Amino acid sequence: MTELERKAKIDELLLALPGVTTRKLNGLDAYFVADRMFACIEGNGIGLRLPVATATELQFSRANIVPFKPGGTVVSREWVQIQCDDAAEFALDRDLFQASLEFVKAAPRR
Repeated sequence: MTELERKAKIDELLLALPGVTTRKLNGLDAYFVADRMFACIEGNGIGLRLPVATATELQFSRANIVPFKPGGTVVSREWVQIQCDDAAEFALDRDLFQASLEFVKAAPRR
């Protein structure tokens, strides 16, 4: 699967969620709700923002979820990355993407 085909699969999944838009941010394909980033593509994974407790639990309970480290630097304890070789597998985590979207939408502005 080419990088373009991979992005198309991820777009198909995430842009189907209500209110989601996409644009480049610091060279990464990022996804936004209410003009706030909730997910972005990094390598063969998708980083997403979740409550710290949820993010921590996922990192310990699932082998394909790791800390989100764009460019090799950990961003925040709220950010994790779901790793999948086949972009179609991200559809299995639709509920996590929805939870991330809701979390970001409800979070107070900094």
